[in-house]
Amino acid sequence: QVQFVESGGGLVQPGGSLRLSCAASGSIESIYAMGWYRQAPGKQRELVARISSGGSTNYADSVKGRFTISRDVDENTVYLQMNNLKPEDTAVYYCNRYYLTNSWGQGTEVIVSS
Repeated sequence: QVQFVESGGGLVQPGGSLRLSCAASGSIESIYAMGWYRQAPGKQRELVARISSGGSTNYADSVKGRFTISRDVDENTVYLQMNNLKPEDTAVYYCNRYYLTNSWGQGTEVIVSS
């Protein structure tokens, strides 16, 4: 069974940066498309960024130009570099397969506030 462990969240001021990590175990995840999702308080989980097995990327309009998704095949890890953070980015961030979604992990919390 595949497991995803998110890390790297924290409290930052508006305009700051964070780098989130998603470590996969239990299977070879480098061959699958992966996505970063987030869930803000009182709202549904939404897709933020996606990376295909071939390396192509897609982003939600709200984060385009500020966030970058990437992967390290050898380390079996997916990253989300977040720059110029805004209060609207406050949420718990999760990673998962884009297709055939696995069970959700604990996520990592990002709080953007002055």
